[in-house]
Amino acid sequence: MGSRSSAPDPQRARSAGSPRGRRAGARSGTRASATPSADDPEDLVAAGSSGTVEQAKEASLRLLAVRARSRAELSRRLTMKGFAPETIEAALERLAEVGLIDDAAFAEQWVYSRHTFSGKGKQALARELRVKGVAPTEAAAALSAITSDDEAARATALIRRKIRTPITDPDKTLRRLVAMLTRRGYSPATAFAVVKAELAQADSEKPPPEFD
Repeated sequence: MGSRSSAPDPQRARSAGSPRGRRAGARSGTRASATPSADDPEDLVAAGSSGTVEQAKEASLRLLAVRARSRAELSRRLTMKGFAPETIEAALERLAEVGLIDDAAFAEQWVYSRHTFSGKGKQALARELRVKGVAPTEAAAALSAITSDDEAARATALIRRKIRTPITDPDKTLRRLVAMLTRRGYSPATAFAVVKAELAQADSEKPPPEFD
C-alpha cells in the first residue's frame, strides 16, 4: 500500500486560529524581556542594583511630592524599594541639610491639620506621631501647641454635631458620646466634662411642657 498523503487537520487549524490557540502560541514563543530604565531608580533596584544616593534622593522627592513625610517614613519606604541602609542614610542626610526633611516641622503640621480638620485629641495625635517615627521631644513640642482650652473647644464642636434632640435616655447618650471622644484621643476627664456640659445645655433649651 502506498503512503497516505497527510492532509491538514481542520480541527487543528480551527484550534490554532482560535483565541485559545493564539494565547498558547504566544506563551510558547520567546517572551520579550523588560529592560530596566536608567532613568527610573526603582527599576534599577528591582533589577538587582542597590541604587545610588542620587537615585534614593529622587525616590524620596517623589514620595515627598505626594505628601509630607517624616524621616523614618522615608527610610522605611526606601528600604522596601531595595536601597542599602548606608545609601538611604546618605540620601536622607542630604535632604535634611537643605530643609526638605524636618521632623519638627512635619510634627507641627501633622498636629495642626489632624486636630483642626479631623478633630483628633492629643492622645491620638501622640500615637500617630510615634507610628511615624517622630522623636518624643519633637512630638512633645508639636503637641504642646494644643492647650486644654483648645481641646475642650474642639471636643465641644464635635459633640454639638452629634447630639440628637430630644434626648430620651441621657445616661446612654452620655456614655455613647464620651466613648466617641475617647476613641478620637481625648482624655476621659475632658470627654466627660464636655459631654456633661453639652447635655445640660441641651436640656436647658428644651421647650417647657404645654398644659391644657
